[in-house]
Amino acid sequence: MNIGLTGGIATGKSTVSQMLVKRGALLIDADVVAREVMLPGHPVLEAVIAHFGQAVLLPDGTLDRKKLGEHIFTHKEERKVLESITHPAIRAEMRRRAAAYEDEYPNRLVVSDIPLLYETGQESSFEEVMVVYIPPGMQLVRLMNRNGLTEEEASARISAQMDIEEKRKLADVVIDNSMGLEYTERQIDEFWLRKGLL
Repeated sequence: MNIGLTGGIATGKSTVSQMLVKRGALLIDADVVAREVMLPGHPVLEAVIAHFGQAVLLPDGTLDRKKLGEHIFTHKEERKVLESITHPAIRAEMRRRAAAYEDEYPNRLVVSDIPLLYETGQESSFEEVMVVYIPPGMQLVRLMNRNGLTEEEASARISAQMDIEEKRKLADVVIDNSMGLEYTERQIDEFWLRKGLL
């Protein structure tokens, strides 16, 4: 079985993905794949350099994420260009890994952790989508505390994603991560039993 795992920034997606892995799930993390395609020598990084120039590189030839991030934040149209270069490669690699896992481990749960799963229209690629949910007010406070942001900065980051309430409505499975780890673990156990996972 393969599921997509998503949520909002600071909702606790990583916590839930680790709970699933602990029970035997195989994890494919979109953020990890995104970093891998930006390593020196990878064709995706070469394409990024071809468009954005050598200025986005550090002296050692690795990507200067901060500089590229600042550039696309202040030039919105450039963000679309970056996404058109990176997203197809990331999706293809994630599909390849998922297929390999399903072939090799047909009885294991395969989890694809994708922060912008709904925003990028990938929900139909999975048997089910699991959303890690916390109320918006709690999400704001957690993000401010976790990243040392002002309320305005945290709000801007949250509003760059689809509203968590909207994601909750679209989800096949909702994991409420607002009432402590024990409660979250119990929901994961219930999901595991319901699906008859080994």
